[in-house]
Amino acid sequence: MRQELTVYSISTGLALAVIMGAANVYLGLRVGMTVSASIPAAVVSLLLLRVLLGRQSVLEANQAQTAASAGESLAAGIIFTMPALVLVGVWHEFDMVLTTLVALAGGLLGIVLMVPMRRVFVTADTLPFPEGVACAAVLQTGQRTGDQDARQVIQGALFGFVFKALVSFVGVLKGTLEGAWLVGKSVVYLGSDLSVALLGVGMIVRLNIAALVFLGGGLGWLLTLPILSADVSSPENPVERAYAVWSQQVRYIGVGAMVVGGVVTIGQVWSGLGEAIRALLPAARIRPTGAQDPPQDMPLTWIGALTLGCLVLTGSVYFLFTERLDVTLTATTIMFVMALFFTAVASYIVGLVGNSNSPVSGMTITTVLATGLMLVLFGFTGTTGMLAILGVAAVVCCTACTAGDVCNDLKTGQLVGASPRRQQIMQIAGVAVAAVIMAPVLQLLHDYTPGGIGGKELAAPQAQLFASLARGFFGDGQLPWHLVGTGAVIGLVLVRVDRLLARRGAAFRLHLMPVAVGMYLPFGLSVPIFLGGLLSALLHRKRPSSSETAASQPGVLLASGAIAGEALTGVGIALAASLGFSRLGLGLPDELQTGLSVLAVLAVLLFFYQRSR
Repeated sequence: MRQELTVYSISTGLALAVIMGAANVYLGLRVGMTVSASIPAAVVSLLLLRVLLGRQSVLEANQAQTAASAGESLAAGIIFTMPALVLVGVWHEFDMVLTTLVALAGGLLGIVLMVPMRRVFVTADTLPFPEGVACAAVLQTGQRTGDQDARQVIQGALFGFVFKALVSFVGVLKGTLEGAWLVGKSVVYLGSDLSVALLGVGMIVRLNIAALVFLGGGLGWLLTLPILSADVSSPENPVERAYAVWSQQVRYIGVGAMVVGGVVTIGQVWSGLGEAIRALLPAARIRPTGAQDPPQDMPLTWIGALTLGCLVLTGSVYFLFTERLDVTLTATTIMFVMALFFTAVASYIVGLVGNSNSPVSGMTITTVLATGLMLVLFGFTGTTGMLAILGVAAVVCCTACTAGDVCNDLKTGQLVGASPRRQQIMQIAGVAVAAVIMAPVLQLLHDYTPGGIGGKELAAPQAQLFASLARGFFGDGQLPWHLVGTGAVIGLVLVRVDRLLARRGAAFRLHLMPVAVGMYLPFGLSVPIFLGGLLSALLHRKRPSSSETAASQPGVLLASGAIAGEALTGVGIALAASLGFSRLGLGLPDELQTGLSVLAVLAVLLFFYQRSR
């Protein structure tokens, strides 16, 4: 008998959905990007089910991993958009009910819209699915190497916990090493965040992507910022002046590049996506034959009922947002059309390049711009327009994130022999549980992290971007369109260079979206990501990359554990603060703290290198 949806797999999967969802909320707010939790979720699921519960079923572990990754993907959709409502001043704190309903509606819509596309993207075997195949390899080999893999995840998590505690709770180490100097009238800034999570991100995305993020940071902070800061007379403090120029000017160049990146990405997959969609209706009519389970997906009646329920739920949220029926109907219609389109786009891209590399930010920016233009044409203004544009973006972003994750997990399930219907049920359960904890975690981090969301530690770059766009369309804010246009021109140049590299068969590619993200992020975030990429390249220099999967790449599991450990510790410190436990703050001299921080960075690099070889 096939053991998949058991009390063991369900309880393990839902617990991991909550844990990884909370961790990704912190990571996304801090670094502006998230990484796929599928592989670490598979390893941890195997560990918990096999070692603690004595279960040997790969199918149970697959179902637990499915729920866990669903929770992680939902976090990405929420953190990119919902904090913008606080940043624009519409909300003074997160509305628990409305935030939960947005997460639930967007997550469920991503699942049900993906189900009819499964036979086109998943079973047709026309896409490589790098992360789905790697996750299946983890599950299939876990019976032999699961203990060793799990040990790497646990060691990384403990290391992330200790490092984050020393920085943010004990105060022994600095969170950032930075400085700025005036050269004539210009300001020159150098700095780096100290974070094992960011180092882990660089190890996972590898050197090419990490170098592009660093390149974007260099273009924005080392080249553009000194030029633009020559015309800025305040504030007097060089570091504060650097951040002011970046916030008010430089990051909008990154916005322009992001817009071009989103449009180009959609254009690059358009032909393949069109062929897949044209094949959708004929493929959906084909019924499985032979001895296989006859109904492989959720029944059509379930899909229809859930889709209708999501539309009613989303419409209700929009009406509670705006209290206007015309805005509700318009926003719901726009949302559904874009959600359907980006479900297909996200599914196709995940099958092509993997979940971690899916440019959800570009899709959401495209949604914001298109929605804003349509709402302006319909005559909507003010707070009503801002609520509508951010509401549409939030649901579409959750839908795209969840749809990509669902597509990836269904491919993993196909490779290990899981039931698609049972996976879809588990995905719904994972989204439902994760949706409940999104708002409390956001509020906790906003209240008890120094500076809150939008501050230095939790910069929330995407949410700040969408808040700026909403103000530009419907508020008193004025978007610096000349800087956005400059970024668009830079983006077009980079796209052209990348195409030349592709024609020459170059191993190094100049993908636009990571460069744009680097321009938009604080420079300190790109430095440890780049160091992680260099460390990954060092570990891979004698390994035949063509013969290994993502699961077997050195350092991936250790880095995943470190990311989860630091992120969960950040959430835990905020929770402790809410319960009255204040940070210790030993008050060490600045020179001593700086010296200890430098030594800690060297120790971290040595630890990651030795444990990953």
